Parts: sequence; C-alpha cells; structure tokens
Amino acid sequence: MHIKNFLLKILYIFLGLSILFNYNIIVFATDNYTWSTYTESVEASNNTTENISSNPLNLESGGAILIDQNSGQILYEHNSHEQLRPASVTKVMSILLIMEALDSGQITLNDKVPCSEKASSMGGSQIWLTTTETLTVSDMLKSICVVSANDCTVAMAEFLCGSTDAFVEKMNSRAKELGMNDTCFKNCHGIDEDGHVTSSYDIALMSRELLQNHPSITNYTTIWMDSIRGGESELVNTNKLVRNYEGCTGLKTGSTSLALYNLSASATRNNLSLIAVIMKAPTTAIRFSEAKALLDYGFSNYSSTELATANDIVKSVSVEKGVEDSVNAVFSENKSCLISKGQESKISQQINIPDSISAPVTRGQKIGEINYYLDDKLLCSVDIVSDKDVEKNSFMSMSAFIIRKWFSLLRI
Repeated sequence: MHIKNFLLKILYIFLGLSILFNYNIIVFATDNYTWSTYTESVEASNNTTENISSNPLNLESGGAILIDQNSGQILYEHNSHEQLRPASVTKVMSILLIMEALDSGQITLNDKVPCSEKASSMGGSQIWLTTTETLTVSDMLKSICVVSANDCTVAMAEFLCGSTDAFVEKMNSRAKELGMNDTCFKNCHGIDEDGHVTSSYDIALMSRELLQNHPSITNYTTIWMDSIRGGESELVNTNKLVRNYEGCTGLKTGSTSLALYNLSASATRNNLSLIAVIMKAPTTAIRFSEAKALLDYGFSNYSSTELATANDIVKSVSVEKGVEDSVNAVFSENKSCLISKGQESKISQQINIPDSISAPVTRGQKIGEINYYLDDKLLCSVDIVSDKDVEKNSFMSMSAFIIRKWFSLLRI
C-alpha cells in the first residue's frame, strides 16, 4: 500500500512538472513570435506587419509608420498605404534631388541661384525672394529645410531642371525607382493640388533614402535657429522636435487646410536610427505628440546591436604556394542588426573560414563568412575577406618579393 502511494506521488509530481514545462515553452514561443524582427529590407519586412498594424498606440492620425532607418524594417504602421495629401513633406523628394545633384557634382553649395517671377510669387511658407537677388545653394537648402520655403524650392527646381514641370517629372521618376507606388507628385512644394498624393509608407521610403545616402543633410535639418542674407533674415525650424526631442535629426513638416498636419521625423539614439511619419493629424500638437510616441515606442522596444566592424581581424589564414605564408581574414563591412531589447545575449555566430587557402590571393577576396543567429534564426551574414594581395610562388615573384623586402629593410 505504501509503495502504491509512493508511486502515485511520483506520478503526480512528474505530471505537474510536465505541465509547467510545456506552459513555459508556449509562453516563450509566443514572445518570440510577437517580437520576431529578423528581416533586413523593406520588402522582407512586409511579411512581419501583421502584429504591428492594429494601432495599439491609438494614433488619431490618418496614416502613420515607424521604420528602422538602417534596414528599412517596419516597426509600427497604421493605414500606412492610404493615399493622402503630403503638403510640404513633398519637399523631402525635392531635397533628395538637390542632394543627389550636389553629390554627383552637377552643382555646388556655393553656386548662385537666381529667382524667377514664378518663384517669387509662390506664397505660403517663404523667405520673400525677389527677382533681383540670388542666394547660394546652401542658403536655398537651409531655407527649404528650416522654414519650408516654397519660393526657394521652385527656384532650385528651375535651377536644376530648367522648369518645375521637368523637375516634377524627375521627382515621379525617382519615386518609382524607390518603390513609392502610392505616390503621384503634381508639384515640388506641396501646395494642395488635386491628384498630388502619397502615403506614410512612401514618405518613409524617400526619407530613408535621403538620410542613409546623404547624411550631410542633417547639417541643415537639425538647425533650430539661423539666418540668411547676412543676418537680416532669421529662420526658426518648423519642426519643434529638433529643439525638444533627444537625438532628433530632422526631417520635414507640412500642413495645409486640406492635408491637415504632416511630419516626417527622424532621430538617433545609441546607434539606433528611426524614422516616424505622421499624416493627416487633426492638430499640430497631435502631429508632434504622435511622432514622439512612435519614436519612443521604437527606442523602448528595439536596439541596434553591432555585430561586425569593417577591417577588424577575425583570424589569420595560412596561404599555400604564396610569396607570403598568411593573410589576415577581416570583416568586409560594418554590420549591425535590429533586435528586440533583451535578446542581445541570445545572438550566436557560426564562423566559416578555412584554415588555409591557395595563392594567388587578392585584397578584398572573399575567403569565408560569419553567420549570426538569434534562437536558431539567421539574422545576417558578413563576408570575411583577405586584407592584402599574395602572389603565387614562382621564381620571378619570389625574386620580386625578396627585392621589395630588401629595399624595405634598407629604408629602416
């Protein structure tokens, strides 16, 4: 009888532990599913939006989105593909084309830009350009970024493409290249016009392109107060986050009576850069508060973990039949990854590098890779490359190598 009771107790304990163990596994798996964020492109991230589009932040705006600037991954969205009037957030594309012209050498920051009758008569946000004055590209760009100057935007469009029509055509062409399928630009400034529409998703795309590939734009978008015309005209940024949000890097406001209040806001903290877009907010206060809410959500829940630094040595690899007997295997690029906070310690790596390779070897030649995982799911891969050239061993190459070494020693 005692043996029977003892066996029953053992059975109950075993069943209890089994239930508890299985319950913990279910909760853990659910957490991983909720915060599974492993993609590294905007296209891939479309598959992860099911759990981030239910609007738990209770945003009042007509459309909104939060993305990781580095990867383009969507972290939160609300009506992100609804076509709405962008108002002056349109100028993100105008600024992008100006920056591309600067970086390509088509224009310089010191070039003088004239003002046409059309530019001077734009109205709305402006710096009151006249047809008798010229401003540098730098001052034009500053005025567009800080006070959303319509007259400067038109003047730059004409300066770059000869006419605003040609410039708008270029805007739409660039939008298609970026995958902005919700967008149709009718003008370069954002004043309300039938058919001039975009979405928060598309604004995020062009904002990311601007910030990622032309980071010097933040020299202008982070200005709170400045002046032009030798101090005669003061400028105060329309984006209040520049002044009161830690790490704000820009980007662009916009509002009209029909578009209501729009904002593309960017910020960087602890190596994590985010872009929040708000469209059709009912008030300017809500525009800024909801952009803050999105950015706070991102910084609270995600971190950017640095995985690799370009040219850091991973290991030494032997070289067979070469004039030198080894090369350093180094990371080919900087690589960081966006993950949910608290998951950093779960990242593991798998190094795939041979112990030896055969000459000839060229600098930058791939000789292996490192794969990074989080809970057995691949986060990313980084190529491992040679840090130098190594010629194949031959009489001529050995002779040249010895002579080079000899002269090198003589210099010492």
